Amino acid sequence: MLSTMTKKTVKPATVNAALESLTVGRLAKAAGVGVETIRYYQGRGLLPVPKAAGAFRRYSAAMVDRVGFIKRAQGLGFTLEEIRSLLDLEDGRNRRAIQSVTQARLGQIEQKLADLERMRATLADLLRRCKSTGQTHPCPIIDTLARAAALG
Repeated sequence: MLSTMTKKTVKPATVNAALESLTVGRLAKAAGVGVETIRYYQGRGLLPVPKAAGAFRRYSAAMVDRVGFIKRAQGLGFTLEEIRSLLDLEDGRNRRAIQSVTQARLGQIEQKLADLERMRATLADLLRRCKSTGQTHPCPIIDTLARAAALG
């Protein structure tokens, strides 16, 4: 049976050209995002808008890595503006600028952690007080929230 089947060969240059040239849909699929995400990143200046080649715009395979970079940076809490700065510094030569963007983000995270710790301590105290007061007294949780609403 094998002798009657024809074997289709693909030239390496054809494979490489197909991998180097992606439509927006194929780029999105390869990067694990939606087409809308690609277009949004383009609008925010994070991805270049390639010139149309025929009826379609063609993206290089390197754009898959760039989208991955953006998604990983977002996962670390960087804003899209901060990511754009990092992408502008992608060659890694201007380490001071990279460190500055990262230090600023770290400061924001530390501030959020401090805020979360303050909220945790407040809620833990309110819960402890609510558990220790009898049914005849107002619940400290509700009382505190009601007072805060009256002040606002």
